[in-house]
Amino acid sequence: MALSGGMDSTGLLIHLLAKGYTVSCISYEYGQKHRIELERAVANIEYLKDNGFNIEHKIADLSSAMSLFHSALTSDDVEIPEGHYEEEQMKATVVPNRNAIFASILYGYALSVALRENTDVEIALGVHSGDHAIYPDCRPEFYESIGNAFAVGNWDSEKVKFNLPYIDGDKETILRDALISCQKMNLDFDTVFANTNTSYNPDKNGRASGTSGADIERILAFHAIGRKDPVEYVKPWNEVLTGALKAQLRFHVMKENGTERPFTGEYDKHFDEGKYYCADCDKLLFSSDAKFDSGCGWPAFSKEVEDADITQLKDTSYGMIRIEVRCSGCDSHLGHLFHESKGPRYCINSICLNFRGD
Repeated sequence: MALSGGMDSTGLLIHLLAKGYTVSCISYEYGQKHRIELERAVANIEYLKDNGFNIEHKIADLSSAMSLFHSALTSDDVEIPEGHYEEEQMKATVVPNRNAIFASILYGYALSVALRENTDVEIALGVHSGDHAIYPDCRPEFYESIGNAFAVGNWDSEKVKFNLPYIDGDKETILRDALISCQKMNLDFDTVFANTNTSYNPDKNGRASGTSGADIERILAFHAIGRKDPVEYVKPWNEVLTGALKAQLRFHVMKENGTERPFTGEYDKHFDEGKYYCADCDKLLFSSDAKFDSGCGWPAFSKEVEDADITQLKDTSYGMIRIEVRCSGCDSHLGHLFHESKGPRYCINSICLNFRGD
């Protein structure tokens, strides 16, 4: 199996051990900025060894070859993007052909073991559905295709097959499965996952930022199972959780045409002097002199600023006819425009806005 030192592959390792497999792990040094994950992988191998589980672990150095590839994870001139893990900018974290390379090495080693020991071998990876939107090499059809190619290109390929237990699950699925596996093997769940790294931009001390897409996905998974993440973050847990929940809501509203609950938004009763900008692309949209208290539960504006050019679309959802408004800079959903007796009312979700005072 591929052991990155991250949450997903570590959960997979525990899963396989709990099922009685003999496991060989291959980790990859490929010039990743978050190389701390390899140190965490070694730490977990040692922890498992101390608890009676002897696991073969090899680290393959691919840094020379993969330094040729362009990605935010390996290129110093590309910043790690922040926000929800399904947002478009997260595609910057794709390393071209990474999983094809990793899987190819795994396959070559698996087939070598199968022939040397005259046994059947499974290749296991912790890929899951939470990765499908951004990482095409985590999708089921990719592994079906590459598995067929490997079979065509090798003798004795019937001895090797893929094992992808989380392909239709997500990070929450992995954590819930790991809780059961740890209990079965008398392992400490928090120790195991403290010895992991998911963050693409940890600080120099190895503390997770809590702001990369991978961080957000992990934080929300721990929140979903009702546990505090044992890994160390730059900020306290309650702050990184608040940030992750905000990123989740922002994605739901701006990219999935959702709506925040009334009277809960940051700017509903906010009347400081300044400007309101799109939370996604930072385009100037509204000024405080146009804001008023409509009592509707969302920020209300009588007009947009000059050059905002907010897009207006007919919205017939929920059996109503309304005017949807979207940012012309990034096409993100903002809210709705209503023409009332007192004049126009731009009803905008707070989560779509960032405010800067005069």
